[in-house]
Amino acid sequence: MSMEGRTCVITGSARGIGRGIAQHLGEKGANVVINYRSSEGSAHEAVDAIESAGGEAVAARADVSDRAEVEHMHEVCHEAFGPADVLVNNAGITADEQFTDMSREEWDRVMDVNLGGMFNCTQVFFDDIWNANEGRLVNISSVVGKQGNFGQANYATAKSGMFGFTRTIALELAKGGSTANCVAPGFTATDMLESVPDSVLERIISGIPLERLAEVEDIAAVVRFLASEESSYVTGEVIDVNGGMDL
Repeated sequence: MSMEGRTCVITGSARGIGRGIAQHLGEKGANVVINYRSSEGSAHEAVDAIESAGGEAVAARADVSDRAEVEHMHEVCHEAFGPADVLVNNAGITADEQFTDMSREEWDRVMDVNLGGMFNCTQVFFDDIWNANEGRLVNISSVVGKQGNFGQANYATAKSGMFGFTRTIALELAKGGSTANCVAPGFTATDMLESVPDSVLERIISGIPLERLAEVEDIAAVVRFLASEESSYVTGEVIDVNGGMDL
């Protein structure tokens, strides 16, 4: 599943799952656009890591909820590598609060970034993906979008919304020979979980049949398949990578 010569834009890829995906694709030969909003140092570290492995990468700052900034990222991509072949919508935020105490601002901000950002990026890069030789759209959702999670009504709603978006865009891309799929990771060992108490992590792991958290590489490997030419007959799917939490 070589990515040689394919240009991949990964939103929210300075840290966590996004960074793992970016480095994985870069190591397989892709030209990678590392998107970040505030983690500039981490973004350039990710670029350096890909280049040290023999790949090509560039950092592009953009708040995905801001259409003008996404359009600037599109320009950065074209100037560095030309049109994108692959877009991975990974950028997302949380603003957790029990629903009865959740403010409209907390609701709107999560929707603006997680769903609005996906809308902006997909629309801005749509022609690139359509015109690419087997273009690929991959949206990163969450097991929370399927199961819900206490205190995350906004996040769960946004992540669930990705499913319907993905299936609809898959239909609209199909005539051009490109695909759209969604990956729904389970609980993954990233810095977002560092603040979670050990007792809570133990309870989470006890509910996972494979009895461990996902590693970033587990998610990145599935994304690489969906971003490659080998996945040409897979579209409109939501692929769970959660250690069997649905079993």
